[in-house]
Amino acid sequence: MKQEEKNEILIKFGEWFKNSLILNHKNNTEKLSDIKEFYINPFLLYYLANYLEGNSEPKSLAKALVYPRVLGTSITTSFGNGMQTFITNVLGAYGSMVSGIDIEFIDNLDGRKKYCQLKSGPNAINNDDVETVKMHFNAAIYTARQNRRTIGVNDLVFCLIYGEPEEKNSFIKKLERSHIVYIGKEFWHRFTGDENFYKELIKVVNNIARDVNMKSIVDDIIDKLSEKIETRFKDLFD
Repeated sequence: MKQEEKNEILIKFGEWFKNSLILNHKNNTEKLSDIKEFYINPFLLYYLANYLEGNSEPKSLAKALVYPRVLGTSITTSFGNGMQTFITNVLGAYGSMVSGIDIEFIDNLDGRKKYCQLKSGPNAINNDDVETVKMHFNAAIYTARQNRRTIGVNDLVFCLIYGEPEEKNSFIKKLERSHIVYIGKEFWHRFTGDENFYKELIKVVNNIARDVNMKSIVDDIIDKLSEKIETRFKDLFD
């Protein structure tokens, strides 16, 4: 892959992260002033507030609800879903016409054409997904034979945009028994030919992150939510 192509991916990835992921994260955070956004477990909420803040005041209860959503489930879900957009828009030039295959590329390490199903990270699939991936790969081989083309089993690869080899979940390890899996650095190395490209992608995000500060928004959400918590659970504060 030429340096211009690699630079274009870095630029588009940064644009997607800034203009899509961060914006969606902010919008999802602002929804959390509504208590209806939470499924509250009253048995655990007070414990978690005390665990976090050493008391069960309404503001501490609000923090126990908001922090996990803002720093965990909300952004993790947005990132996972958004990666499909990234794959389509940013890596679309390498898209495949083969059903069930996301992209096709020439592996810069072995020189062979790879037919790749691409997911976000090491927990991107469950047990049912394993059989679905295998089905897609088998269909790709069958389609190729019908069109007098040959796709080797080792040229069908399952790739993860981020993660470390030791982080693969049990389902990815199960898939790995029959198909090749490239994760994080190895995928980007093979895709671009640049051993450091994975780090370059991370640096793009780190540079963008320096200009992000949502503390005032999160604090405001917690204040608003704490008022609603105090009203809803008033009898528990008496």
